[in-house]
Amino acid sequence: MLRQLALVSAALAVTAGSTAAQIPVSKEPALGRSGTAGPLQAALDMIRADNAWTLQQQRELCEIPAPPFQEAARAAEYLKRMRALGLMNGRIDAEGNAIAERPGSTGPTVVVVGHLDTVFPEGTDVTVREQGGRLTGPGIGDNCRGLAAMLAVARAFQRTDVPNAGRIIFVGNVGEEGPGNLRGVKHLYDVELKGQIDYFVAVDGAGLDLVTSAVGSKRYKLAFKGPGGHSYGAFGIPNPIHALGRAIATVSDLQVPANPRTTFNVGIISGGTSVNSIPFEGIAEIDMRSESPEALDRLEQRVMNAFREALDAENARWPGARAQEARLSLQVDTIGIRPAGSQLETAPIVQAALGAARALDFTTRIGASSTDANVPLGRGLPGISMDAGGRGSGAHSLDEWYEDGQRGWLGPQWIALTITNLTGLR
Repeated sequence: MLRQLALVSAALAVTAGSTAAQIPVSKEPALGRSGTAGPLQAALDMIRADNAWTLQQQRELCEIPAPPFQEAARAAEYLKRMRALGLMNGRIDAEGNAIAERPGSTGPTVVVVGHLDTVFPEGTDVTVREQGGRLTGPGIGDNCRGLAAMLAVARAFQRTDVPNAGRIIFVGNVGEEGPGNLRGVKHLYDVELKGQIDYFVAVDGAGLDLVTSAVGSKRYKLAFKGPGGHSYGAFGIPNPIHALGRAIATVSDLQVPANPRTTFNVGIISGGTSVNSIPFEGIAEIDMRSESPEALDRLEQRVMNAFREALDAENARWPGARAQEARLSLQVDTIGIRPAGSQLETAPIVQAALGAARALDFTTRIGASSTDANVPLGRGLPGISMDAGGRGSGAHSLDEWYEDGQRGWLGPQWIALTITNLTGLR
């Protein structure tokens, strides 16, 4: 998860009478309601008092490997822990998501997700090391912090009997990181919870930031292909790596807007078998991102044009009869597509999170990122992604670290209060 954030004040309460997808948000912040605030305040107090428990969950979950498409062991353990807290209807769905629920009555359904997967391949040492209050290990913040914070919220709600009016569905989801292409959350919307999700809250990483806009991305593997041959004997036929060089040179000169922020990167190139062989393929993997769906589509078109023009130029460079029989082709494979989307700061789900921050007396930052919330935001549905407290650095590295600081418990408290602002209290 990579963020671009702008500082805003969190001194905003939940807007009275607001609607999103025709689902009403409670008319006043949950802590302001007489008769129901007692259990909720008790839950917030418990989250703070039992902060050591949350950190222990974070560490233990992090030491269960969860490479892309191999999240099953961590999912099973997460489901076990949710069931032990007393959450109901626990299950692993067909995509591998671990799901458990806290029933409601008349209020909306809020789905709270934390991704189980990491970017690290099978065999990575996931041992967590602790020194001076700092936890170090791959995935300790992204996203074992989010998973632990969700358990802390569920545990506090269960033990203090918070009377949420709406149903809360907790999900440890698969497939958030790159190759997963958001498969877990897509499955929730399209199959497992189709038509049931009123509000979507992703919990992802350390800090106290709020993501309300989705940075969309398109990732492709583009391969120039030809017969190849001996560098001397077959000289005069098109060369896939030469075509690749032409394409990359054109892409590198593209100008893109700063607002909406739009980026591109050729991250991997490959091809060739030896220095004295004309290669049979030249491959590039490219990542394109933007906060604007329209800007992303325009960039994609320009990149594809660059590769098609490079193909034509390399084939035209060698006009002989032999070269005509060895013309190159271009193969395009999709690695992943993540939709872009945004919502107004006045959206009820955003106001719920900002109102919760106000009640807890801290300032958050609103910004755009690529998270599981891309799925609802790309479909024009209510969704946010929240940090889970503390601070950290080195995400996606073996030296990733997390520190709780003096108020790490604020993250789970913020999540808990945001959820109840959305579900309402009976």
